[in-house]
Amino acid sequence: MARPPRAGCRSAACFGAGGCERGLVRVENGDMDLHWLARFDADLSRRYKGLRLVTAYGLAALLGWLLGGASMPDSSAMLAFLAGNFALWASVSEGRESRPRAARDLVVLCAAAAIGGASFIVAAPLLATLGRWGPELVLVTGAFGAGCLKRFGMLGGGVGSQVYIGQLLAFSTGQSMADLPAMALAGLAAAAAAVLARSLVAPARPPPVPVVVPAARCSLGGLPGELAMGLQAATGALAVIALDALFGLEQPAWAITACVYVIAGTASGTAARVRQRIAGTWVGVLLGLACLPLAEHVAPLAWALAACAMVLYAVTLVERYDIACGAFAFVLVLTLAASGEHSVALLASRAWETMLGGLLGLLSARLVLPLRAAA
Repeated sequence: MARPPRAGCRSAACFGAGGCERGLVRVENGDMDLHWLARFDADLSRRYKGLRLVTAYGLAALLGWLLGGASMPDSSAMLAFLAGNFALWASVSEGRESRPRAARDLVVLCAAAAIGGASFIVAAPLLATLGRWGPELVLVTGAFGAGCLKRFGMLGGGVGSQVYIGQLLAFSTGQSMADLPAMALAGLAAAAAAVLARSLVAPARPPPVPVVVPAARCSLGGLPGELAMGLQAATGALAVIALDALFGLEQPAWAITACVYVIAGTASGTAARVRQRIAGTWVGVLLGLACLPLAEHVAPLAWALAACAMVLYAVTLVERYDIACGAFAFVLVLTLAASGEHSVALLASRAWETMLGGLLGLLSARLVLPLRAAA
């Protein structure tokens, strides 16, 4: 959504400025600013949001590490990883103007992530009897909830997403019944860190109120659009699992995640998100691979670049989904490499697994209860 120019703008070409453009740099009353960022974030609220994401992740990881060291030393690194990700994605989903309501939502969102992780831990041993791919079926329930719970507004959609993320993290890290206490501690650490970050890093003015998008309608009539979105995401996830069972995918969870998050309120909207996610992810992965030597030899600088990329992710998520996907793919490749994962084949699989998941998500949106825009 384009923002109106600030007061004093003398030309429609000077987007949100009272001075002149010079490429990507804007000059206003002697001050220089990045015009490209100002296009998406004229009041700085999204850049503050990006800083909150980085702060929440760092505080949660630190608190998780400390809690792990005090109670379960062997799980300190894992607890820090889980807590950091719970807090990060809870902060992405939170969008309240009021700090008390924001704090409430953050606690609920972090609890949802911990519950999602616990659900995987409990269900995975039962489904493992089906085969190597059996535990992946837990992710289908999360995929369905991520779409279906959007019916209950911003917080409902965030809870669905967090449950899926909790399941995804538990699957990716091979959590077992012995790790249930660590999952609970990670949720507590994430909630405390996310609320603290929300209080410490806040814009001078309230962020804009999110625009409420009319609910999509199923072409069959009568079926809520959000339920159809959940079924589409779950169908795409099942297709990924079937391919993994037949051929063995490198990282099936990445393909399932692409299925979940490309589903939009209409089939045409899903197609647009698939194009943007695939293009952005390929660019981000290639940039990340180019920085592998940096991640291997100068890890602190790699983490600093990842933090900057997360700010870019927050700024562009709403209006430039392709750039946001590229920024996060870059973060993922860089942080995995900085953490010791140097397999180019595994890191590069993020690109083609995303392509596979996106295309399957598009097929699901076209074939399973296709949606049309609300009148």
